[in-house]
Parts: sequence; structure tokens; C-alpha cells
Amino acid sequence: MKKRVTVIMLAVLPVLLATGIAVAAGAFDGAKSSTARYHDIRQAMDAGYTAKVIDLAGIECIAQPGEGAMGVHMLNPSLLLDEGKIDAAQPELLVYEPRNDGTMKLVALEYLVFQSDWKGGGKPALFGKEFDEIKAGNRYGIPPSWALHAWIWKPNPSGILNAWNPRVDCDGA
Repeated sequence: MKKRVTVIMLAVLPVLLATGIAVAAGAFDGAKSSTARYHDIRQAMDAGYTAKVIDLAGIECIAQPGEGAMGVHMLNPSLLLDEGKIDAAQPELLVYEPRNDGTMKLVALEYLVFQSDWKGGGKPALFGKEFDEIKAGNRYGIPPSWALHAWIWKPNPSGILNAWNPRVDCDGA
């Protein structure tokens, strides 16, 4: 009997896993379809993603030794300064990986809200995950905030909603 249950579980487990991945991937469909045109950075800029985020040290391709990188962030100021609204289809930032030929590849979306603007209770959440906290005195010089990265355009072995992606390379910057 135990052998039969084990065989059934081994047969069913891949199906359940594949179904779970497909359902989870579907959660990002709206964000994907609304941002697909931003693979062309000119279209992103035309849509208001005009502010390149540079940290206090003057670094524009954001990396964290031992954890990976994020890339170059392009901010849409009107989406950030919208009284703390969060919309999966309208991320505050687009994240690009610089390529060696000088072009930029869209790799992720970032959702950002200043804590002072947030009207909800507790931390904001999207795609079933709470945002990460960015404390005062951070490397960007921004006020306390919450942020969430969604690696919908480049696989992230650390997780689709992890801040750092070890597959992103800032060498092309």
C-alpha cells in the first residue's frame, strides 16, 4: 500500500508543480502585457520613465556583491508621486540590464511607495508578497519606502520577487 501511494505521489507531484508554476506565472500577465512595449527604452521614456536613478555614490547600475544586481532603474515620477497608489500594470520603475553593445534590456519591474504616502494598513503587498522595506539613510537618499521587484523579463534563480538577481550583469554599464 505504501509503495502504491509513493508511486501515485511521484506521478502526481510533477503535474501539481507545473500547475502551480502556470498559475503563479498568470499572476503577472497584466504587468507583462502593459509593460511589453517598454523593451524599447524610447517608448518607456515617451511614457514618462525619464528619471534615471543614481545612488548617492553616483552608481547607476545597481549591484550588491554576493547577491547579484538589479540594473539601471528608470523612474516615472508621476507614478511615484501619486499618493501611494500601487497598480501592477503601472510600475513606478522599469529595470534595465546594460548590454555590452550599449543597448538596454528590460529585465524587471519595480513597485515603490514612500511610507509617508502609504494609506493601507501594514506593508503594501502585490503578487502575494509584501514589499521590502527601504529604511532612512539608504544608498539612494530617498525617504523611508517600500519596494518590490518583479523579474518578469529575465529569470531570477533567487525568486521572481527577490530584489537581487545573480544573473544580471552591470559590466555593460
